[in-house]
Amino acid sequence: MTPGEAEMMPVPETMPAPEMVPVPEMTSAPGATPAPESAWALESTVLGAAMVARRLPWSDAAARALGLDLLSPEGVTRSLLEHLRRARSGRPVRVRTPFGEFLVPLNPAVCEALLVRAGEEGALEPAAGLTAAGRRYGLSPHTELTSEVAAADGGLPALVARDVDEAVAGRRGDGTLEWQGWYEVMARLSRRLVAGEAAAEDTLLSAIVARSAAAENRAARADLTAALRRRTARYLEGPDPASLAGRLVAAGTCPDTAVAALAHALSLVSEAATATVLQALALHALDPAAAPEEAVARALRHYPPVAASVHRVRAPFVWEGLGIAAGTEILCAPGWLPPPKEGDGPGIWPSALCGAPGGCAATRLAVLVAEELVRGITAAARPFVVSPHLTAGRLPGRLDPRSLLVALAELPGGPGDGRVTVGSPSAVPVPVRGCAPGAYGALARASAERLAAHAESLAACAGADGWDRDEAGEDFRMILLDHAERCAHAADGVGRAARRLVD
Repeated sequence: MTPGEAEMMPVPETMPAPEMVPVPEMTSAPGATPAPESAWALESTVLGAAMVARRLPWSDAAARALGLDLLSPEGVTRSLLEHLRRARSGRPVRVRTPFGEFLVPLNPAVCEALLVRAGEEGALEPAAGLTAAGRRYGLSPHTELTSEVAAADGGLPALVARDVDEAVAGRRGDGTLEWQGWYEVMARLSRRLVAGEAAAEDTLLSAIVARSAAAENRAARADLTAALRRRTARYLEGPDPASLAGRLVAAGTCPDTAVAALAHALSLVSEAATATVLQALALHALDPAAAPEEAVARALRHYPPVAASVHRVRAPFVWEGLGIAAGTEILCAPGWLPPPKEGDGPGIWPSALCGAPGGCAATRLAVLVAEELVRGITAAARPFVVSPHLTAGRLPGRLDPRSLLVALAELPGGPGDGRVTVGSPSAVPVPVRGCAPGAYGALARASAERLAAHAESLAACAGADGWDRDEAGEDFRMILLDHAERCAHAADGVGRAARRLVD
């Protein structure tokens, strides 16, 4: 279950009163290890209000329209955490919100050190995701992998080329990408890269992985783990050497670890390929000069699939002189924390895909796959956003890939080889209403470019050998040339209309 599918959680009718008094500290006996400090009630109220505001799609519309990003929920949250970092010397602080009381680390290094220490003590329960609505949901259990096993050995361009072609060819008649078709292509690619060529069409494997991550109790999780073990057995016996399964078997990984690693990697790669790549294409359309790596990194930074994760402490432990009590919930939100000063690159912590502390090799694989997909697609076509309306300096707080409408325009100067390229004749342009004039201009421009490409391919077809063998052939050649001229004329008119709308 993804964060977008989680059920809405009712908001408490009352919020903490905004008096400048501290939340009562956890009591401890004289001489005992001190507990973490608590935020002031006003600080907790501001953070809680910002978290509640994330539920409302329109809550930041006025602030962003005026360019006052600091007044958006994200801006308020980041400003408050920066204030807490200064006031508490970067130490984690307890904050009371409508969704519960959390221990909030204030920078990536502290968050990682705290969670790593808790993991070493065996004091953490499995992490859970936290949606903007305050709903908890299951996360794919993290499994340790070495970078050598997780790496794709530099063969990713060849492995994704076929799926890139299929995704580009599967556009609608107006050049837009349809979500369901896109999802199916990317899910097949993810299964093929992780479990092997034989698993490409195994939709049940993806369903079991998703359900096992969302399992809410131990019995259901055990049943789904057994089902996953049975389902992946066929792919671990004589595995595809180009897949992660093949690399795991070649490294001598034990069967249980291999099954868990496959499930974790498939969950992360599928999320990155289906959602993050589409968001990265939209951001690349705003800055075509940016490298694919920059577009993917920006998409993960602005729209992390795991926006926040909750780590419940099941046994008390001590970290840097602070006593962390059992029952404490540590809130890790990568989008709130400043980026690390060192260690740039995919797979660094905090991860936008995996809630576990420390680097995640499966995250690195997922990010590399996303980068290669963006690189392959932008080499074959030019993306632009139809809806929603995006501005480079004022990105929305949320960008749901299911409602994101991206179109791919054919690159100019394509080779004419005598083949008629008309795309999908049965595709129907998607109706788009209420968009900005620039969005309609983008659709019109895509239509003009497709008409121009069709005219060129008709002319190239008419120029091929064989038409001049008889009178009927010459007639067909003239028909093709007449149709090419009409398409070129129509492309010119639609292009002028597109430029008027865009300007």
